[in-house]
Amino acid sequence: MRTRLKIVREYKGLSQSELADKSGVSLRAIQAYEQGYKDIGKAQLATALKLADALECDVRELLDK
Repeated sequence: MRTRLKIVREYKGLSQSELADKSGVSLRAIQAYEQGYKDIGKAQLATALKLADALECDVRELLDK
């Protein structure tokens, strides 16, 4: 399953590690969101905003529908 987070991250040309460094969100959390173990829609707002900021996108673009 390709989550929106993974699609946007790959489009921006970042590895999971690079996104973790740039956003301050742990690598394990990013992996869990991308693999569907955790729902980014239920993440703390601060976490979602950090990821969106690092990816230079609107937080709504990361939410799976």
